[in-house]
Formats: sequence, C-alpha cells, structure tokens
Amino acid sequence: MPSQRILSGRGLVFLAVLVAAAVLVPVLSLAVPPASPFHLSAYAVTLVGKYLCYALLALALDLVWGYCGILSLGHGAFFALGGYAMGMYLMRQIGARGTYANPNLPDFMVFLNWHDLPVTWWGFSSFTYAMAMVLLVPGLLALVFGYFAFRSRVTGVYLSIITQALTYALLLAFFRNEMGFGGNNGLTDFKDILGFDIQSAGTRAALFSASCAALALGYVVAAAVTASKFGQVLVAIRDAESRTRFLGYRVETYKAAVFTLSAMMAGVAGALYVPQVGIINPGEFAPANSIEAVIWVAVGGRGTLVGAALGAVLVNWGKTFFTGVFPEYWLFLLGGLFVGVTLFLPQGILGLVDRLTAPRRPEPPAERPVAPDEQVLPAPVAE
Repeated sequence: MPSQRILSGRGLVFLAVLVAAAVLVPVLSLAVPPASPFHLSAYAVTLVGKYLCYALLALALDLVWGYCGILSLGHGAFFALGGYAMGMYLMRQIGARGTYANPNLPDFMVFLNWHDLPVTWWGFSSFTYAMAMVLLVPGLLALVFGYFAFRSRVTGVYLSIITQALTYALLLAFFRNEMGFGGNNGLTDFKDILGFDIQSAGTRAALFSASCAALALGYVVAAAVTASKFGQVLVAIRDAESRTRFLGYRVETYKAAVFTLSAMMAGVAGALYVPQVGIINPGEFAPANSIEAVIWVAVGGRGTLVGAALGAVLVNWGKTFFTGVFPEYWLFLLGGLFVGVTLFLPQGILGLVDRLTAPRRPEPPAERPVAPDEQVLPAPVAE
C-alpha cells in the first residue's frame, strides 16, 4: 500500500499561517507605535494566544475522536494538569516576593500554616523538571486510564461517561486545600518566567510565538501519525473495531498509545495557557470545558486536524464577542450552534468547504427514448 502524504496542501497553508503569525504579531505589538491602527495591544496578543492554546487542545481531541473514534469528554483534565505543572513552576519562581515573603513556601501554604514544601512540589523550581511533568503527568494518567478502560473493552457512550467522571473527580480533589494545589483559588500572582517579567509586552509576544510553534509542531506530529500505517489502523478501529481485532491487531494497545499522545499534547496546551491568562484553578477541570472542546472539533470538522484548530479559534472568538454583546444569551447561542452543526453540517466547516469546492462530475448523457419502429424484437427460440 503506498504511503500517504504527511502534509496536504491545506496543512502547508495552515503551517504557513502559523509561521507568519508567529513573526508578524510580535512585530505589530512591539515595533509598531501604539497610535498606529496596525498596533496590537498586549491584551489582543494574549487573547489570540489563548485561542491558539485551545486550538492545540482541539487538535489533540480530534486525534483520538476523529481518527480512532474515542469520544473523550475528559480532555480538559489533561489540559488542566499541564496547566498546574506550569503554575507550580511559576509559583516557585516568586520566592520571597510573595505577600508573606517566604522564600520556600507559596503564599497559600503560609496562610494555611504549612511548614514544609510537599513532596509533590519538589523539583518545580527547575524549568526542565516542570516541562517534563507537563508531559509525564497527563501522559501517565492517560496511559493508566486507557490501559484499564480499553482492556475492558469499554467503548461508546460508556467510555465518554467514564472520562467525564475522571475529570469531575479531579475537580473535587483539587478543590481540597489538603491536596496542596491552592484549593478553590488555585495558583496565581505569577511574577516571571525564565527570568522575564510575565506581564511585559515582550514576554507576552514570546509566549504567543511559543503557542504558534507548539500548535505547528502538534499538527505535524498528528499529521504524521494519521498518515502512517499506525494511523490507518486507528481509522480501521474507528470504522470496524471488532473486525480489526479479528484480523489480529491489539486494538487496546493502539487506543492506549494514541490516547496517551493526545493527553500529552493537551498538557502542553495547558502549560502555555497558564502564563498567558495568569491563573490556574480547579475550574479548568469542569466537565463543561471538555464538552465545549468537543463542540470546537465538531464545528471545525471532525477528522481533519486543521478543522479542529479552526473550530476552536472561531468558537472562542464568537464567545468573546457575544459574551460582550449578549452575555445572557451566549450559552443558548453555543447550544444552537452545536445543534445546527450536527443537523446541517455533520462534517463541520471544512466539510462544507470541501463540498462546495469539489469538482463536479459530468452527468452521463440522457438516453434517447427508442421509437416503436426502432425497437429490436428478441430472436425467436428454436423449438
């Protein structure tokens, strides 16, 4: 079987747009005077950077849902775990500059009369260690969860419910002060990252470019996976899991592998999200966040990768716009959007674009009716 092309024309355009944005947006923010109509404020840069983090989360979800048929309603948990890993590093960088001026303990621990730094916080003063945890913690959770769930052949809506129960359980756990992650307030009041002021326009622009790079890398990895023989097996599992298992493939191994990779991508998205928004709290584990990510993928186009990222950006831009204009009606608009896409655009926005731009096949010429005097009678049968 010939190998598929890793990057399609659409994918190359997508990467080109990300590269251009990674260069242009910082220039428009830092080099263009504020009085110019082309100037981008730090707020706008941060807002779009947040959209790109959501796009990477949607890309990770599309990898498992669009190509393997795993409808995860708990990917927000992996996103939040990556965010907490980054938040813990940022909290350790505060040091004695906190409200209580304690060089070893974050402010919330001093307030709760903690005397020693918990074991779970050891090592987070190192950026390298924190980045390793951004990948390992969501990946390990996904691997363990996937091993037991897929080995038990839990599929369909039952798997979706279990993934949502997972993120809700983490929500309740991180709300507890005893866990040592800031409780209901979470982690905030960050000062700097890698020695740079986290509030400065230059740092904001650098984080935006890092988000572009992460999204581009995530797309290349996802495209390489889906274009490989491994990806072809994933599609076979999506379309006919029992038949694929009958052919001798270890279906649970393939599912666990792609689920783990997807969780690690979601963790990276969360890690880039936190320094841009300036806070991480248990609210990020809310099941509604994971459900909203599914809507992004459905709107953009399930099983397209690019469509998932596009859907995340468009829906969140709409959320920003409509919550400012019609704040009390936004949830109704979001629900109507999902219902409308399900009914009228089952393939999402990119599916509609493909239908409209696909070349039409010429219709076969209509057959001329045969006149009675032109009809050929069957030959007589010899007796």
